[in-house]
Amino acid sequence: MSIHSRLRELGIILPRPPQPAGNYSATVRVGNSLFLSGQFPIENGELKYTARVGAELSEADGYAAAHLAALNVLAQIDASLGSLDRVDRLLRVEGHVASAPGWYNAPKVLDGASDLFASVLGERGRHTRAAFTPAQLPLNLSIELVVTVAVTPETSVRKT
Repeated sequence: MSIHSRLRELGIILPRPPQPAGNYSATVRVGNSLFLSGQFPIENGELKYTARVGAELSEADGYAAAHLAALNVLAQIDASLGSLDRVDRLLRVEGHVASAPGWYNAPKVLDGASDLFASVLGERGRHTRAAFTPAQLPLNLSIELVVTVAVTPETSVRKT
């Protein structure tokens, strides 16, 4: 089954990938690796889930923000590679969660992204992950995901 078929089955529509907020590229491909710039919870060009988890936002809000940022990750990968079927495997996800002092549950919040990747990509969506809890992120957003992807060469695109 193709990844786009899996998305349809899950009722997920990929958003348009957000444009970079500065003078940088959304993705850079080197050989069989794709590097993504930080992806945020942005929907239709609108900033969502601003502020800090554990203060102005709940953990449930943080989970939803990570899920939305992960949708933008998938949209960036799809736009860059022409198909999510070109994903051999997600290698690493760095999750940055703007956090209130004394709040320590970033792994639970970042599961919003990891759960989506596993649902959509199956085993290819399992990844290594690091969680960071800065006091604030650019544009006062709550979540930033930085992702590295192993890319399948075009001659051997996987469909499962």
